[in-house]
Amino acid sequence: MRHRYSILFFPLHVIIDFLSLNAAFVGAYWLKFQALEPVSEAPYASFWWLFNIIWLVEVLILKPYIYPRQLFKSGHLIKQLFLLVFIHIAIIALYWVIIQGYYYSREHLFITYALFLSVGIVFRIGGVVFLKAYRARGYNNRRYIIVGYGKLANTIRAFYDAHPEMGFHFCGYFDESTTENAGLLQGGYESLLEYIGNNRIDCVYCCMPYMDNQRLKYAVDNAEMADYQVKILVDFRGFLARGTSVEYHDFLPVLNLSSQMMADLQIDILKRSFDILFSVAALGLGMPLFIVIAIVTRATSVGPILYAQERIGREGKPFRIYKFRSMYVDAEKSGPLLSGGLLDSRITPWGRFMRQTRLDEIPQFYNVLIGDMSVVGPRPERQHFIDQIVEIAPEYRSLLKVKPGITSIGQIKYGYAASIEEMVQRLRYDLLYPKRRSFLFDMWIIAQTLRVMAQGRGK
Repeated sequence: MRHRYSILFFPLHVIIDFLSLNAAFVGAYWLKFQALEPVSEAPYASFWWLFNIIWLVEVLILKPYIYPRQLFKSGHLIKQLFLLVFIHIAIIALYWVIIQGYYYSREHLFITYALFLSVGIVFRIGGVVFLKAYRARGYNNRRYIIVGYGKLANTIRAFYDAHPEMGFHFCGYFDESTTENAGLLQGGYESLLEYIGNNRIDCVYCCMPYMDNQRLKYAVDNAEMADYQVKILVDFRGFLARGTSVEYHDFLPVLNLSSQMMADLQIDILKRSFDILFSVAALGLGMPLFIVIAIVTRATSVGPILYAQERIGREGKPFRIYKFRSMYVDAEKSGPLLSGGLLDSRITPWGRFMRQTRLDEIPQFYNVLIGDMSVVGPRPERQHFIDQIVEIAPEYRSLLKVKPGITSIGQIKYGYAASIEEMVQRLRYDLLYPKRRSFLFDMWIIAQTLRVMAQGRGK
């Protein structure tokens, strides 16, 4: 394979990281102790050697400098750097505990890693910026052709046309001539190998929907001799689910498209465990606050402290949701009505404050504890409003596949809805959740909710 100057990236990256690590170690020592000579003497000399050995072992085992061009991005490289440094710190900490090396300066270690990360981040960002500009000008490019003309072929070409910084130069389509591709082809199958050799082609993309196995085998069999890579494109768009895996039946690879159920089960178990722990902590630690809210609620308006209402949960199962009462009694005596916002005359002055800070939702931790709700999930609605929402946005039914929650993307970005149209607008946010739900995503939503509560920006 003709890598041109790409083959230099690997040793250059390794050398610069090793130099940065050693410069950071020595520089940190000087900043801490205002001297350089003792760093090469015991006990720091052996510690210095250990720093380099651990980094070398990480490089050999994890191979962090080997990646395709598509992953040569600042974010990916910086994440790898942080992972390597985290592992390095963990091993150094373990070594420190084993030998009881408390005579080593913790401040020196902190400065070392801070300097190394700073230099590493700057080098990676600078390298990516330089390489993108270099490739966009036509240097360090890889020449590719696409065998089999169709929508999938146009898609891969459009991708590389939109990302010139990746350095892929398109050299033509190859297929049997038809009325559909007339005038668009560089050549047919009979001229494929000759064109590859004459034009120093690096990559051949084979689109499986438009070529048979015999022609694919022909392209693969000649790849080593003609010195090019073969990459196969298969059109899985539209049904390739998250969590898809490859199973091997003897030597035959089988693509499993149904592993979503197992992934969802794992998420549900983790999510339910978190819900129980979080709700128990919230109900236990927040009890003094709940008592204060209950007293103020009772003192500021006539009526019960808590308000219960039927909502629709997962799989359409009804349940009773609990909230601190924020409206006057009999606010819905004429039938189900949506809140008119914070200026709604049915809301008490204290209820308006609770809604702004989301304090009225706190009793729902009991719903979470008994399993009706989750901490994070789409807001549950009443059947009366669901029937109206589905007429406008039938996709709402997909939200009933997950457990409703106390807070959601819609609650953060939109807040309470005053009409069916606003409920549909809030729905656009909540529809993102079933596709992206994960533990980390839940933590992000909870953090955003706490920010809204602290700022009193609840709508």
